[in-house]
Amino acid sequence: MKSWRQAMRDGLISGSVASVLSTIVLSVRGEHEEGTPYAPTNAISHWFFGDHAFYRNGRTLRYTGTGYAIHHASSTLWAVIYERWFGERADRRDLPTALTGGATVAALACFTDYHLTPRRLHPGYEKRLSSASLFLVYAAFGAGLVVRGLTTSPARTWQ
Repeated sequence: MKSWRQAMRDGLISGSVASVLSTIVLSVRGEHEEGTPYAPTNAISHWFFGDHAFYRNGRTLRYTGTGYAIHHASSTLWAVIYERWFGERADRRDLPTALTGGATVAALACFTDYHLTPRRLHPGYEKRLSSASLFLVYAAFGAGLVVRGLTTSPARTWQ
């Protein structure tokens, strides 16, 4: 198991990848279901701007930027957990464990988002997307978690 320090370092990378991949899916599904790629990401900003964020369709720094910042920070938090629990195996190219780890952490994030946190702190994009799209978002997030470990050189000198 990685140290917390190493998990945090690697989590910055894997969290960024997971954040970007899941945001791409949010955008594609938002365009498909709502006619705008920005609505799902804007909805995340309801943490700061209340329910008005659910109805914002355009790209703005206030809603889209804030929504993405929240999403990116959350992705990084979950990526640190992934790296701590499964990152060492991913670094060794243990594909089944890396993928299982990505799916496990994505499922844990989803469960936490919708069953352990108060409704006020739910992601918000569930207001703009179908359940099938939410599944795709979390699947992309889980897949994004494993990319760093499977693509970086096993002979890294970070430590």
